[in-house]
Amino acid sequence: MDENGMWVDKDGNPTDHINNDGTLDWFSFSGYRRYHSECHVCHGPDGMGSSYAPALKDSLQNMSYADFLGTVAAGRQNVTTSQNNVMPSFGNNKNVMCYINDIYVYLRARGNGDLDRARPEKHTPKPKVYADAETACVGF
Repeated sequence: MDENGMWVDKDGNPTDHINNDGTLDWFSFSGYRRYHSECHVCHGPDGMGSSYAPALKDSLQNMSYADFLGTVAAGRQNVTTSQNNVMPSFGNNKNVMCYINDIYVYLRARGNGDLDRARPEKHTPKPKVYADAETACVGF
């Protein structure tokens, strides 16, 4: 766990954590909420993809944390002879960028099989340091 209460892997990338009793870490729970508020319209429920956009739970299996952040912030255009997929930039969207680590952790947990397709039942409380950072980022 890092100084902000977020779980990280051996490379320092955010990751999920589930206690023995099934309690999910706050960041993953927040990511579930934020993903379903901002991302699921294109990428489908639970990161499973749609006819419009890829399954992010699968994309994260081959995408680095840095690439994920860059793609979300700057957007992406993937044009082939059979399709024209455009993801807009979310770099100025505080509802995404203030919670980007949470969204990443949630999708990573979905992709590695730690979370099922359902709203997590139990989660740890929001850490104070998280609440302070959220207030500073969102500005409320």
